[in-house]
Amino acid sequence: MVVVPHGPRGDTDGRGEFSDPHAPSRDVDVAAGSSEPGRGNGTRRAELIEGELVLTPLPDGSHAHCLGLIASQMHSHSRTAVDFSGNKGLKLSGAAACPQDHVIPDGTLAPAEPRLYRGADPWMPCEGVALVVEVTWTRPEIDRETKPRCYARGGIPLYLLVDREASSITLFSTPEGDDHREQRTLPLGEPLPLPAPFAFDLDTADFL
Repeated sequence: MVVVPHGPRGDTDGRGEFSDPHAPSRDVDVAAGSSEPGRGNGTRRAELIEGELVLTPLPDGSHAHCLGLIASQMHSHSRTAVDFSGNKGLKLSGAAACPQDHVIPDGTLAPAEPRLYRGADPWMPCEGVALVVEVTWTRPEIDRETKPRCYARGGIPLYLLVDREASSITLFSTPEGDDHREQRTLPLGEPLPLPAPFAFDLDTADFL
């Protein structure tokens, strides 16, 4: 992962998107919601997080395995029918003195009605999102420390973090300001109870 600090000119444009005059434009086109192959480093995902442009390489197969297990259980066990989107661009409230956050969760879940993703822009508002998922990869501290603040400021009710390095899973809930009033961490292998609208125990045995 490459983290490029934003200079004073990095800001949102009139459309609510962001621009960075120092970003490697041939590698990523963040405002358009797309990425191009980097210079010998493969395709990278670009996010604007608390004023920093964060470039992340494509994840490995174990990362995709964990996401697939979560998506499968959500579709088969959730009490409320849900839609799952991988790598959906979300626009969130920025930290103080920072432009609006543009974050791409590994997984974004919303109730199937009212079909939140249909017709949505590449970077969409987070209203209506019920839960976001991150699986740690090259910079786990961003998923552990920075993204909880981002998702709390956005008012997303639930943030699920699969921490592969710590062999644990954490559910952050009840966002307030840039923090969560509640969080529960369990070792991978133990079932994690999920509240409404999902209302089932997430089986994490195969995450190991």
